[in-house]
Amino acid sequence: MDWTLEVVQVPVTDLDRAIAFYRDQMGFILDHRTTAGDMDFAQLTPPGSGCSIVIGNPSRQRMEPGSLHGLQLVVSDARAARRELVERGVDAGEVTVIDPRDGGTLFGFSDPDGNSWTVQELTVRAEHPLIPRAG
Repeated sequence: MDWTLEVVQVPVTDLDRAIAFYRDQMGFILDHRTTAGDMDFAQLTPPGSGCSIVIGNPSRQRMEPGSLHGLQLVVSDARAARRELVERGVDAGEVTVIDPRDGGTLFGFSDPDGNSWTVQELTVRAEHPLIPRAG
């Protein structure tokens, strides 16, 4: 049996501000924004990822905005990824090499609410992405 992690809820205070950050600054794809009754939420997916984030519905979320820490993204080139985020206005930390082996190069950033993320470099992803690209 496969067990896939496909959605993680990220607690935010302002849905429009969070959409702007994750879509426009981070480059995530806005899969949908759903408004029905008292429900208002959005799902966004990082390019190349099989896992999305859901933001919104502050009245229904159990986590305080800014309380989610330890989310991790993986890229094939940490320096290029950091450069791209900084150019989009993201306050990204410096790239740190804690181990010279693949997987030991990291940097971090936080969203406008203070939810923190780590970006890990796995150079193997350049040739072997987890989700094969079409074409």
